[in-house]
Amino acid sequence: MNIRAVKEGKTGVLVPVHETGISFPPSAAPVFYNPAMELNRDISVAVTSVFTKKLSGRRNIPIGDIRYLDALAASGIRGLRIANEVGVHVTLNDWSEDAFDLITRNTEHLGLRTKVDATRKNANVIMHEQRFNIVDIDPFGTPAPFLAAAARCAVHMLAVTATDTAPLCGAHLHSGIRKYSAVPLNNEYHAEMGIRILLGKIARELAVTDRFMTPLLSHTTRHYVRTYLETGKGAKKADEMLEKVGFISHCPSCGFRESFHGIAVHIDSECPRCASGTLVAGPLWLGKLHDRDFCGEVLMELERTEPGTMEQAKKIIGSCMDELDIPTFYEQHLICKKLGVSASGINDLINTLRSRGFAASRTHFSGTSFKTDASIDEIESILPMLR
Repeated sequence: MNIRAVKEGKTGVLVPVHETGISFPPSAAPVFYNPAMELNRDISVAVTSVFTKKLSGRRNIPIGDIRYLDALAASGIRGLRIANEVGVHVTLNDWSEDAFDLITRNTEHLGLRTKVDATRKNANVIMHEQRFNIVDIDPFGTPAPFLAAAARCAVHMLAVTATDTAPLCGAHLHSGIRKYSAVPLNNEYHAEMGIRILLGKIARELAVTDRFMTPLLSHTTRHYVRTYLETGKGAKKADEMLEKVGFISHCPSCGFRESFHGIAVHIDSECPRCASGTLVAGPLWLGKLHDRDFCGEVLMELERTEPGTMEQAKKIIGSCMDELDIPTFYEQHLICKKLGVSASGINDLINTLRSRGFAASRTHFSGTSFKTDASIDEIESILPMLR
């Protein structure tokens, strides 16, 4: 396996290359390495840095004694950066012998032998064998087969990436049902649907062992969903967490939607607005996707460290921080097309909604989407006035 040196953040690592010197397509490489995920890793390092400082202060644990597991490490670049730039003790695990060898070589190359352990095990095995303060699951595809073990393994924080957005967002309906034990809907807010289906699955896995989660940051970017969850143990808090799991009833005819909290609920099949048939998604997470204060600290960390994708990362985090804590968003262009009117600037719409006493915000999901507590009737009455 030929390698070359790359630098992300403040860490230089060795990654696979073709014999010609051109990087492998990620899925064809002997060891998976995707340079396009640098943004994901930059945010991960900043989030982990902020969280470990808070954890160290609350629990009086030295940063170097905090244990972090990347259970599907591949090239190991994320965990190597976290060991080098954050200073926690990192375990990098991958079943691939090539990956294990490259991780070992990078550990020596960076002088991190006292901070990094390399293991070659099935990811679920190592998560059942040990407990870690922080567990990161970043598979090639769905994280579903690893969530039960990860929910037991992560003592204080669980980070999960899902790249199977088609099943999560309803484009591959039956695959989504099989993997996540939930029904997703492929509609205008399918990007948020994916996050909430994933979080609903994780919440149910945590609850099995009386554990709970608090979302710190969740975002959909490009082809993947990423979430960071503070975790803890306690039956009462697990019960309170499950109260934030439920269903969304959506009318594809008129755009009306309504949330129902609970695992067993009664939902009418007829839309209360237009009497058309409704579709139901869930069970899924209906609670907050982000902690605003935590996101603010991550922004400051990004400004302090100035990683390579800082501006993109700051835009995502800032948008997440400013989003309303309301399940589902509206897509302005879809509503305008239905009404036969031209779309105005999204800020004009949001300012008008606020001037009428409604809460409203942009979202990180798209530049033309918005969240509001105004009803679809009120939105449709406002849009024609903004032409």
